[in-house]
Amino acid sequence: MELRQLRSFVVVAEELNVGRAAVRLHLTQPSLSRQIAALERDLGVELFARVRKRFVLTAAGATFLAEAQELLRRSDEAVRAAQRTQRGELGTLRLWFVQSATFEALPRLLGTFRAAYPEVVLELESMTTLRQTEALRDGRIDVGLLRPNAPAVGAPATGVSIVRLAPGLESRVVSSDPLVVALPARHRLARRKRLRLEELAEEPFVFYSRPSGPVVHDTLIGFCRAAGFTPRIEQVAADVQTIVSLVAAGLGISLLIGPTPPSNPEAVVYRELSDDLPPWQLSVAWSPDNRSPVLARFLEALD
Repeated sequence: MELRQLRSFVVVAEELNVGRAAVRLHLTQPSLSRQIAALERDLGVELFARVRKRFVLTAAGATFLAEAQELLRRSDEAVRAAQRTQRGELGTLRLWFVQSATFEALPRLLGTFRAAYPEVVLELESMTTLRQTEALRDGRIDVGLLRPNAPAVGAPATGVSIVRLAPGLESRVVSSDPLVVALPARHRLARRKRLRLEELAEEPFVFYSRPSGPVVHDTLIGFCRAAGFTPRIEQVAADVQTIVSLVAAGLGISLLIGPTPPSNPEAVVYRELSDDLPPWQLSVAWSPDNRSPVLARFLEALD
């Protein structure tokens, strides 16, 4: 039994006239009659009968019609789903991102993509740049939102971890973000609009824990050493929201990559640095060997 036989049968059942059905199907009447006869032989049942010179469905034919229509509907849906998948309108996008992307770039990029492709499933996870580059290379994710190169100023700290994209990966910069100071709202420096790093030398710091972000951790220490001091780290945290909460509690100040998380201005304030520091580039990275149509649509949405 073939789909073309089912389609022919359904049209004949709708018309109850082989001649009219043949016209709709662009077949000759003898050819259509042979298809119906072959289908009846395959099924071992009569699908049509003549009653008082009328062409009618048998009881078996009526039952088979309902099932045939459902099979054809599902077949058409399968074809459309395959075509939409090929166009990148259906499927899954596996995207990992660094925490500092969550306050501007991630919602902006995903908002644009979701509006264009609402039925694509998004698998999202916060992950360090190093883990993202490994996952991109291994094909475990489709796209990373990461910081491939840490900016460098002055003499780097001993053991600084500089993560570069693995050979063969491609990337596109989506933002360049400044470093800012997070202060308790009642801090003595909170009244200032801009600060210099050297003015923070005697302050206790709340820092990113090194395992959660070695590149950021080491680079910030390098910045401080280039400004003439080693930061006194009193507390560490794995995520920026916790860091901001600890700053609000008065446990120290912090250096954060912008954009910063929303906060109560009566608890925490953010201040620019006047030092000549390069921005932190945020990039979308992917493997050109990944032929996912969904990835292609996501990259198109970046333009």
